[in-house]
Amino acid sequence: MKGELKLDALWVYAVAYLAFIYTPVLFLPLFSLNDSQFIAFPLKGFTLKWYADAFNSERLMGALWNSVRVGVPVAVVSTIFGTLAAKAVTRYRMPGKTPLMTVIMTPLVVPGIIIGIALLVILNQIGIELSLWTVGFAHLPVCTAFSMWIMISRLEGFDRSMEEASLSLGENGWMTFWRVTLPLILPGIVASLLLTFTISFDEFILAFFVSGKEPTLPIYMWSQLRFPARLPSVLALGSLILVASFVLVYFSEWLRRRGSAPDDTGL
Repeated sequence: MKGELKLDALWVYAVAYLAFIYTPVLFLPLFSLNDSQFIAFPLKGFTLKWYADAFNSERLMGALWNSVRVGVPVAVVSTIFGTLAAKAVTRYRMPGKTPLMTVIMTPLVVPGIIIGIALLVILNQIGIELSLWTVGFAHLPVCTAFSMWIMISRLEGFDRSMEEASLSLGENGWMTFWRVTLPLILPGIVASLLLTFTISFDEFILAFFVSGKEPTLPIYMWSQLRFPARLPSVLALGSLILVASFVLVYFSEWLRRRGSAPDDTGL
């Protein structure tokens, strides 16, 4: 009886928590379909014109493309760095491992505004012009820390004896990584790519300080809050990004489950 009550309480808590987190998000597609430029109830009607306006806005599409141009390279580079760093700290004995991990993970705990101001001062002193390159450079340490965190858990989650068996059978370290380690950690790599891309794509504070004349999507959306007539188009694009994010998360979870499923051959 007590177990059932405890289970019911957990379900109530879970539903209440999810409702608290996701109910405000659901208002985004709701108001993007509202036939009014004002974000308020009651709704005036149903329309898709805001979606058409979003795709026809060169500045909005340009900002979206800028975020993609930054997010994809940052995701790839940070995942490579994070994977190599995770392999180093999980597979090898190295002096100063704890201080090294502390340095890499520091961007996760330092406030973004502090990092943004510091980078802006340094870039101005060096004389580097602010651009999408500086935005990507600012995102890289944060995304690398997240990637390393994901890959450490993945590398520690499978039997190392398979790598040892490959080495004992004559394979070198590179081929062992390519033929044994990489297939086993592939779900973690995909998760790292998706997470780091999302972090870079959505990041606002660092981009606010180090972006130049080409704004990323979060910077552009923030700048449009002053203009009520442009806000519905921003909401429409945000709704599409929300759907795309759901598809990416679903795909990554499907891939993770497929990668962790037992081998049908029983080997």
